[in-house]
Amino acid sequence: MAAPVGQSAKRGSLSVAVPPPLQSTEASLIPVKSVQITVLEGHDLKGVKGETPVTYVRVEYNGTTLGDSSKTDVSSSGTVIYNFTTSFDYNPDGPNSLDDIAHKPIFLTVIEVLPKEKRQKDEKTVALGQAVVDLLPLLQGKCSFETTVPLHAAPGSPMENFSPCSYLQCALEVAVSVQESLLSAAQLSGGNLLRVTLEAAYSVPDAFIPTGPQQNYMVSLQVPTAGEKEYPLLFKNGVLKLGGEKEPLPRPKKWPISNILAPGAQSIPDSFIVGGSYEDEDGELNKTEDREFRIQAESIKKRIVWDVERRCYLEPAAVLNLQKHIAESRYWPVEITRVPVVTSTKGKSSKADKGDDDGQISFHGVAYVNVVPLLYPGVKRIRGAFRVVAYQVCEVFEKTKCLLSVFRDLGHQINLTKLGATSAGINSPHSRAVASRNQKEDKVREKDGQRKVGAKEKLRHSTEVPGPCPQYTEAGTFLVMEIELDKALVPKRLPEELAARCVKEMIPPRPQFPCRTAGAKKAVKDYHSQITSIAGAILDEYHELFGKQVTDGAMIDHQTLEEQKCQLNYELNRSGKYFAFKEQLKLLSQDTAAPTLPTFASCEQLRLFAHEAEVTGDYELASLYYQQRVARDRQNIQYWLDYGAFCLLIEEDIKAQECFREALSLNPSHLYSLLLCGIAAVIMEHYEEAEIFFEDSSCLEPSSILAWTLLGLFYDIQDNDIRVEMAFHEANKLLQARLTKEKTIIEAAEGGGKCYSLSLHPWYYMCIPVCSDEGGLWPFPIEKPGCLHTSPIVSSKTGVWLSMAHSGIVKPMCCFSFQFVHRALAHELLCLQGGPSCDYYLVLAQTHMLKKNFPKAEECLQEAIQIDYLNPNVWAQKGHLCYLSGNLSEAKECYERTISFVTDAAEMHFVYLRLGSIYLEEKEYDKAKQIYLLACKKSASCLTWLGVGIACYRLKEMGEAEEALSEANALNNNNAEVWAYLALVCMKVSAQPARYYSIKCDNDLLQEIHEVQQIVGFGNPSF
Repeated sequence: MAAPVGQSAKRGSLSVAVPPPLQSTEASLIPVKSVQITVLEGHDLKGVKGETPVTYVRVEYNGTTLGDSSKTDVSSSGTVIYNFTTSFDYNPDGPNSLDDIAHKPIFLTVIEVLPKEKRQKDEKTVALGQAVVDLLPLLQGKCSFETTVPLHAAPGSPMENFSPCSYLQCALEVAVSVQESLLSAAQLSGGNLLRVTLEAAYSVPDAFIPTGPQQNYMVSLQVPTAGEKEYPLLFKNGVLKLGGEKEPLPRPKKWPISNILAPGAQSIPDSFIVGGSYEDEDGELNKTEDREFRIQAESIKKRIVWDVERRCYLEPAAVLNLQKHIAESRYWPVEITRVPVVTSTKGKSSKADKGDDDGQISFHGVAYVNVVPLLYPGVKRIRGAFRVVAYQVCEVFEKTKCLLSVFRDLGHQINLTKLGATSAGINSPHSRAVASRNQKEDKVREKDGQRKVGAKEKLRHSTEVPGPCPQYTEAGTFLVMEIELDKALVPKRLPEELAARCVKEMIPPRPQFPCRTAGAKKAVKDYHSQITSIAGAILDEYHELFGKQVTDGAMIDHQTLEEQKCQLNYELNRSGKYFAFKEQLKLLSQDTAAPTLPTFASCEQLRLFAHEAEVTGDYELASLYYQQRVARDRQNIQYWLDYGAFCLLIEEDIKAQECFREALSLNPSHLYSLLLCGIAAVIMEHYEEAEIFFEDSSCLEPSSILAWTLLGLFYDIQDNDIRVEMAFHEANKLLQARLTKEKTIIEAAEGGGKCYSLSLHPWYYMCIPVCSDEGGLWPFPIEKPGCLHTSPIVSSKTGVWLSMAHSGIVKPMCCFSFQFVHRALAHELLCLQGGPSCDYYLVLAQTHMLKKNFPKAEECLQEAIQIDYLNPNVWAQKGHLCYLSGNLSEAKECYERTISFVTDAAEMHFVYLRLGSIYLEEKEYDKAKQIYLLACKKSASCLTWLGVGIACYRLKEMGEAEEALSEANALNNNNAEVWAYLALVCMKVSAQPARYYSIKCDNDLLQEIHEVQQIVGFGNPSF
């Protein structure tokens, strides 16, 4: 039996009709589906008259009686078989929508038929109890379920006289089914269920007293829907208590339904308020200094208690709107007020019936609930205390961008709460009341629409606002509430199973280093033998000039010796032997100090090590790695370009120009070598050369958007407007052709993800960073041998830098002259529709960070966060900014959020390194070990294994510490810190004298080594 549209206010239904949430267009096309309810049997039923009463069960849903079962005798054991089936129609646009199913249960009332007495015409009945069936499984994709629900005693029922142990066993077995799932696959994957639990308002104003006219205490908030409008959630009938003791914990949550027959049926099955420590809450008043006030307010002072949970189903479009709403405005306004309960008498109508309700609202307050934590990866629930302040239109709009107030602008609906004071009987009809209410609602809808349309004008032009309510602030009133989602808005990455893998398993096998037969003693001996050899050679030259007999016991005066010395020097210099002996000594001294680069590292690893050294500021070591790559393969163009870009970073412009020209000499037609030669020429102010390089690149690759864009920017630097227009026109033409082609590919693709077409200008390709497996930022992609020049589809959501970056080889963004970057960003800003993008602010922030202008970088990152709150690159960059600024606590939060995202940021390697170092600093060694192991798994380096080694050493895992430090030493045997920790491990494990730290390292670490040496009984062997 389908529920009539608009029928409510019956027992087991909401007494206030709020407009249903807007459904999506897709939902409106879904055919009507029937939900079948079958009451199978009852257990342990007892009646008023005798042990075998005659009973029937009544099924109600959403204010409508779906049907009554046949009258059936209860057996002597208390069992009764009903097998009664009824149904209601689910309609996405009707009264029985998904949102109704989410928060309205089925009510089953067991009624006893009393035996007729003498001269009794009509049959008498009495309600024994009521049970509720939660339909939530239907919103979880189930098509059928069976449940056993307890039967709660109705007021005046004989079950009230039974002992608790007896009537708690009374139950009904119920089956619910639908022919097919109520939710489509898209709704199951993209939809969500929102639960809002309002617990209580504590420390309410003294003016709230239980005597006098009856008041209805109400709270409301608005939830974003699939459309532009918001859906109001209303909590009413709060109970004013005088205090004296705390509310019990745990306590059951209640249905948001008025006039439920059985008091026990008001509780939602298996749903409780459990509380928690103040410090773990997400709201306000959770500091240590607030603890005493909270304890007093929640035990001694007056409070209003609701304990109501309101569920709301969110369509996939509504979920996206919810994310957008939270990102744009971090606060939700939760309104609170009280309204006098007005009951109309027969034949008279009150002002409330006429829609004039503005004067009835009093004590209008608002709490600002910070819902931003719901955008944290993996967070599904927030709970806390939120201060209540006076509702002021301008302040609410400024904080929440909300123009409408449920109580002020939709106040005509609040009048209907007077119906909540009347108690309808089981069989009493409500159609008359519902019809009159619907008529009144139709009359006030136009008025409501006019209010909404004029809300902005009212906010703009009104100079007088309703008087504020300072009582909430004076009393220190606060709301305790909980907001929970079934699925997190932002998925969290599953934790890596690193604990199951030991450090040794992650170290790749490699051949052993050749054993050294001796140590420092052999080195000194070799040094002395070399000196002896050179001295012997010089002595042989002396004997050849002056004869050996001169030195055999004969006395030679000082003047003769000086003459011989001068002659010996002359002969040595004339023959070139002096220079040979000198170089031999020089090489001997250099051989002892020259750093040894890792012999097992591949070219890709050398690239990573070089970039790692760049970021950590060790430019000398980075230069060695780049030179090592070039030395391995001098014919590789990419190696020369990488080294040249590094030279631009350290402002060695001449050396950078030499590297780019060396790359160009290997292939004179290489596009990116030409472009980089042109950029280097601009930096050195060789504009004629630069023009030649840029024009050559556009001639060699006339289809290159990047070549024409750079040529246009170069002419822009030269203020050559005509050529600027020519170059950008050509780039625009190529870009439009590419977008048309990509649009065709998207339309032809089957089963692919949703793509977004771009309406971008050519300089967009100059400004958006691209990420790769190696990490970093690189202006030009380099084609790999044998690769076709293809460009993937560009998504405006992904922050891709160059559509041509198919090879994914990257370098620091600094290889661009800031002149080009700033001009490209300026053009991008002029052509953007709807304001700057997240990528624009991200690149601008990176340029400011390269210049060490941290305040400007922070401003840009804040703007980027406002635009795209879920962009891992933004949070990673903010973490780097906080790290470099010394704000390690905030950097830690940003890095933890970055690694929680399902999508990686562009440079996760440095996120892991810096987060691990923060964990080590804060002595969270277990977390540090896991983070460094994750970094080793993705891109191992000396620093990642060093981090693992330090963490293991601090955790006293000496075996794994030695393995990790040995691997770090294999990757870079010139790192002082690695040697220092190896010394500590050796002394702790084998008690052998440690001589590992002849290279200078941190003073604190040296001091720790000396302390360990004193403990194990060794002196300081450093020299």
